[in-house]
Amino acid sequence: MLDQRSATKDRAEGWRSLRRMPAGPLAVFLAMALIAILTSAVAQGSTSIPAGEVWAVVWRHLSGEAARPGTDDLIVWQLRLPRALMAALVGAGLGLVGTAMQALVRNPLADPYFLGVSSGASLAAVTSIVLGLGTGGFLGLGLSGAAFAGALVTFALVWAIARRGGRFAPLRLVLAGVAIGQFLSGITSYLVLQSEDEQQTHSVLFWLMGSFSGASWPLLAAPAVAVPVVFLLLQARARALNALLMGDESAAGLGVDVVRLRRELFTLTSLLTGVLVAVSGAIGFVALMVPHVCRLVVGGEHRRLLPISALFGAVLLVAVDLVCRVVLDTQELPVGVVTSLIGAPTLLYLLNRRLAKES
Repeated sequence: MLDQRSATKDRAEGWRSLRRMPAGPLAVFLAMALIAILTSAVAQGSTSIPAGEVWAVVWRHLSGEAARPGTDDLIVWQLRLPRALMAALVGAGLGLVGTAMQALVRNPLADPYFLGVSSGASLAAVTSIVLGLGTGGFLGLGLSGAAFAGALVTFALVWAIARRGGRFAPLRLVLAGVAIGQFLSGITSYLVLQSEDEQQTHSVLFWLMGSFSGASWPLLAAPAVAVPVVFLLLQARARALNALLMGDESAAGLGVDVVRLRRELFTLTSLLTGVLVAVSGAIGFVALMVPHVCRLVVGGEHRRLLPISALFGAVLLVAVDLVCRVVLDTQELPVGVVTSLIGAPTLLYLLNRRLAKES
């Protein structure tokens, strides 16, 4: 009990001391940075296209003008722009999921893997690939549809275990998610090892580490709807999220229906995670790292933290995907490799910084 009160006090003090930077100007800066990095991501690649031509192609399509013949229009509109927008949407979604999950379970190490949903989506997608179901995917759903179906099944299973006895306890939720996630990850690894096709194994591993190479306009539809809707729903619950961090009793004393709030947060984060993993594969560290970095700048008040986390996550993942495409001449790096290389040192730095302040 003493440790919990101390942790709550530390969080409250941290919120007060870390409100140095106003969220409004920072949000404007991040929005401008996002536009700039999106333009760079579309312009750069094996064939460089001037930024002015990029915007000209986009304007022609948005205004309904006839597309000009040539490779620039094909590269910009059909290949690079959907991929850059997909990276931005997934980055924003992971930032939101990480922020909400850390409040949901009151654990700074929480991310989508805690739910087990990422593992369920990955298992369904890998099963679809290994069984050679091709573009039809599992039950004709396609690869993304199979991944989302796996996420929903896992969500239902974790839900049933976490709700056993009529209560929705954070510890039970975490344990259920981690246990089921590890179990499903073991099955996924077994399926990969059973594959005798080297190219198939490479495709599975590449998908498991995250990639936006399959981005297209039709595939953008689900995250383009899910991310803004979940953001608005979470933003409407910002005050309740703040109260939840102070403990169940304190939150209940402020009029928050804790059980209902956790149920809503679990549903929103699970469904959004399923959508994101379905279109991009499993990308680690973004949902874990982004909320920590943003809290250092704007504090832990969720009305500020949620939009900043979404914008920073979008900027980060577009930049990472650009690096993955251009850093090597002969091949493309999986997104998860670069996010891990960035995320692990960043989290270690943040940990050392926190320990230094406490000592």
